[in-house]
Amino acid sequence: MESRRDYLKKIGLGALALNLAPIYAYENESVIPTKANSHKIFLNANENPYGPSPLSREAMMESISNSNRYGWSQKPKLIEAIAAYNKVAKENIMLGSGSTEILNLVLHYAAQQKGNIVTADNTFNFWMSPAKNLGLEKVSVPLTADKKNDLGALKKAVTSDTRLVYVCNPNNPTGTITDSNQLLNFVREVSKNRLVLLDEAYIDLTDQKSLSTLASENENLIIAKTFSKLFGLAGARIGYAVAHPKTIKKLSGLQSWSNGDVSVVSTAGALAALQDVNFIKDTFELNASARAYTIAQFEKLNIKCIPSHTNFIYFSLENYKGQFFERLKANNIVGTRIYEKEGKWSRITVGRLEDMKTLVRALS
Repeated sequence: MESRRDYLKKIGLGALALNLAPIYAYENESVIPTKANSHKIFLNANENPYGPSPLSREAMMESISNSNRYGWSQKPKLIEAIAAYNKVAKENIMLGSGSTEILNLVLHYAAQQKGNIVTADNTFNFWMSPAKNLGLEKVSVPLTADKKNDLGALKKAVTSDTRLVYVCNPNNPTGTITDSNQLLNFVREVSKNRLVLLDEAYIDLTDQKSLSTLASENENLIIAKTFSKLFGLAGARIGYAVAHPKTIKKLSGLQSWSNGDVSVVSTAGALAALQDVNFIKDTFELNASARAYTIAQFEKLNIKCIPSHTNFIYFSLENYKGQFFERLKANNIVGTRIYEKEGKWSRITVGRLEDMKTLVRALS
């Protein structure tokens, strides 16, 4: 269970170390840079604005010429590198085309028996539609007043029909983090007789330790992780699961080609990303600085913010006097939507500092 800071220390760098908009507003707008939209600032998808890293770019460019081959030898190398990063064995790792593929595989695994999924409301839910189609009923548990996962309420919601308990930590879209000791106790208790899926997509942007080593020895705990955030490879679509070897084997049995959905180019990029410690350090620090600036400026504009542990900010437009979404559009800024009507809660990605300064000027 190693934090990002512990990892950097291990490799010798520790010391360096509104009005209500439509519910779909801006959510589906393309984020692929083109001549037509290059003037836009994309603050909607929690992408890393600094990546891919220099080493990743170089490795991916070199690998393009090998894309006619399947890359049999590269996948084991990546699995070993990911295992080392998470302090687990290679048998504890399974690759996926983004962590969303891991989430979908876990859904199919859980849906082998009819029942329900216990999850927070509000949380990452793009994968709930296939859950319903697979026959898994969603049981939503409200967050606490300060927008955190309510572990006690989640535990109480578990019944004999529960097949899966999903926890996103840090939580998306609220950016809140669950106390590590409380989460550890919760997982140990609930996973005694239920499958727990812990989504750690944003854990590398915090100093909190992952529960990876616990997952390596617990057959009922699966952790989903990704290269999309800290490592800047969202478009490369590469994620992975950390779980007990027996659980990995069961999940792999649901794939037509185990570990085969990650391209040669993405594999090369991920391998290099794990080695680019300067990029890891810079991303972490630049994100923290731009996030702190934005929250401070938002508060001056009467935009209440929830303390964030991610690369995005959750905020209330209840007391903001301007036309928030109209101002974004007028200034070529792509935001998200209203997630909670009560309080007019929305989310914005933390971009480069200059992007956030442009955002603040647009709202002032």
